[in-house]
Amino acid sequence: MKRIVIVAGTRPEIIKVAPIIRKLIEKKKKFKFIYSGQHYDYQLSTQIINDLELPVPDFNLKLKSKSPASQIAEIMTNLENQLGSKDDIVLVQGDTNSVLATSLLAVKLKRKIAHIEAGLRSFDWRMPEEHNRRMVDHISDLLFAPTKNSYQNLIDENVTGSIHISGNTVMDAIKDHLPFSKKKSKIMQHVKFSEYILTTIHRAENVDNEKVLNNIIKGIIGAKTPTIIPLHPRTKKMLEKFSMIKKLENCKHIQILNPQGYLDFLALIKNSRFIMTDSGGIQEEITSPLLSKRVLVLRESSERPEAINAGMASLITLKHQNITKSILQEWDKKEVKIKKSPYGNGNSASKILTVLEKYS
Repeated sequence: MKRIVIVAGTRPEIIKVAPIIRKLIEKKKKFKFIYSGQHYDYQLSTQIINDLELPVPDFNLKLKSKSPASQIAEIMTNLENQLGSKDDIVLVQGDTNSVLATSLLAVKLKRKIAHIEAGLRSFDWRMPEEHNRRMVDHISDLLFAPTKNSYQNLIDENVTGSIHISGNTVMDAIKDHLPFSKKKSKIMQHVKFSEYILTTIHRAENVDNEKVLNNIIKGIIGAKTPTIIPLHPRTKKMLEKFSMIKKLENCKHIQILNPQGYLDFLALIKNSRFIMTDSGGIQEEITSPLLSKRVLVLRESSERPEAINAGMASLITLKHQNITKSILQEWDKKEVKIKKSPYGNGNSASKILTVLEKYS
C-alpha cells in the first residue's frame, strides 16, 4: 500500500480522520500526519488530538494568516516540501481552506488526492465551503461520498475521479469515543441546568454579520430556556466587537462555556434536550443512534439533507422571532430515537482503507 499523507486543519477534520489514522496504525501501514493549524487554539485542536489519543503530528504548520486567500497561500507555500513523494496519496477531509490549499498543491505536485466527505452540496454560493468542496471534488482521484445523495451529486457533475460510497467516519468516531466520554468527561459537573439546549455558533455568515448575529442572540435570549453555549473564539471576538457579549453573560438562563474537547462535547450532546447550531458536522453526529438528538440548524441551506430527511434536523430562518418560536416549539416536543443513521453504522474507516489498499 502506498504511504498516506493525511492533512487536517480543524477540529471536525481531526475527529473525522482519527478513525482512518487508527486503522492505519492497527494495520501497520505507513502514513504521515500533518496539522495545518487553521483553528490554532489549544482547546479546538491540540486538546482534540489528545482526547482522541492520536499521534503527535509529524508537521505542525500553526497558521498565522487570517484572510482566506492568505491562509491558502501560506498553506501551499509551507506544505510544498511536506507532501511526500509522487507515489504517496494525499488524503483530505471536508471543505475548509486547508482542504482546498492542500488539494491545489497536491495536484500541482502531481500527487494523487483522496477526498473524504466528497459530494456534499448546499447549492448556496454564499458559503465559502461550497466553493472549496466543489473545486476539490473536481481535482480528486478518489472520492469518498458519505451517502447515496452525495454520490449522485458527483455523478451529476461528471467528476473525473473514482467515486465510492463510504458512510461518514464521524459515526466511527462516536462509536469509538462515547464510552470513553461517559467514563472520563467531568463537564456535566459544571453544567448548572438539569435540562438544557446545547447551542454552537461559529460560521462567518452568521457571526461576522452584526445584524444576523444580533437576531440569533436576541432569539436565544427571548426563548428564556436553559441554554449552554460553548463559545467559539471567533464568535466571542465578534460578540465583543458588536458589544453583545454582556447581553448573554447577564442572562440567568444562559451558561457560557469555553470551547470543549471532544469527549466533553459528546457528553454535552448526550445530556442535552436538543441542539441548536450552524455546524455541518453536528447535523451528522446527532443522527447516530448512540446520541439521537434533534437539531435546529441556524442556516438557510444545508449540504446535509439526509439529516433533514430523517426528521432529525430543521432549518430555521434567522429572524429573532422565528428563532424564539422554534426553540419553544422544540422544547415542548418529546425526544426522538433514531434506529439507523443515514451516514452509516461506524465502519467507514474500514471501507475507505479497503479502497486505498486496492488503489495502491
